Amino acid sequence: MSEVAVVLPAGACDCHTHVVGDVAYYPMVSERFYTPALAPHEALVHHMQRNHLQRIVIVQPSFYGTDNRCMVDSLMRLQGAGRGIAVVDERLDDAGLEQLHQVGVRGLRINVESSGVRDAKAVEAPLQNWAKRIAHLGWHLQIYATHHTLIDMAPVLDALSVPVVLDHFGMVPADTPHDDKQLHALLDLMAGGNVYVKLSAPYRIAQTACVAAATDLAQTFVHLYPQRVLWGSDWPHTNREPGKTAHEVSAYRCIPSATLSESIQSWFPTASLREQVLVTNPERLYDF
Repeated sequence: MSEVAVVLPAGACDCHTHVVGDVAYYPMVSERFYTPALAPHEALVHHMQRNHLQRIVIVQPSFYGTDNRCMVDSLMRLQGAGRGIAVVDERLDDAGLEQLHQVGVRGLRINVESSGVRDAKAVEAPLQNWAKRIAHLGWHLQIYATHHTLIDMAPVLDALSVPVVLDHFGMVPADTPHDDKQLHALLDLMAGGNVYVKLSAPYRIAQTACVAAATDLAQTFVHLYPQRVLWGSDWPHTNREPGKTAHEVSAYRCIPSATLSESIQSWFPTASLREQVLVTNPERLYDF
């Protein structure tokens, strides 16, 4: 397969990336779970150009905690081509939220998985509180949690006053059978019209980085609810290498452009699906 084997529609958006700046300017929190190498703004722009992407969503990673400066600086340099998903302190006031909105932030990330939380009740109140505070901005909540935790949270997610995005296939294992009750519960959430599932990072739900491992699951989501699906590369493909401590630098996964192109071609095989998932859905959700 050539480096970019599928033609992307104008305005194609990668809905899940990160930027990692110089630690001298953007220090990481000491209680982080892993340490990535440098992946600065210039490399992000190269990723966009190499993969024929005109729009990008930068997601605040766990190792920066609630310090969103690296993401914000990159958004400002993108001059409207980028949107951000922030992580903020509960004490941030409305003026602080408005400032983030002005630079392109359109959602808040609730990273349940990285903190090891499995109790749905523990995040119910924060979800409801943040939904009330961001609704007037037109933002959404993005949740990274195990699929078991997400299903336990289903009644709350379905009733929130803002849209909800579930990271990385909703963390449903790639080999989940079609008749699985929890998969159907997740599909029911999508049917309710308030929940999106982001098809990104298949290596987080399968034992291999092979696109084919997640294709069947991806096609299930896309076939039933194409208007509720997003695509993300997960660039630069962070990873905690086995044997490395949290403060030792872990190398990124090697995911070439051909693999990203293969995922788009396999999961969204028609031009109309690519238009829907890569352009229409992000435009609506991220306010491009």
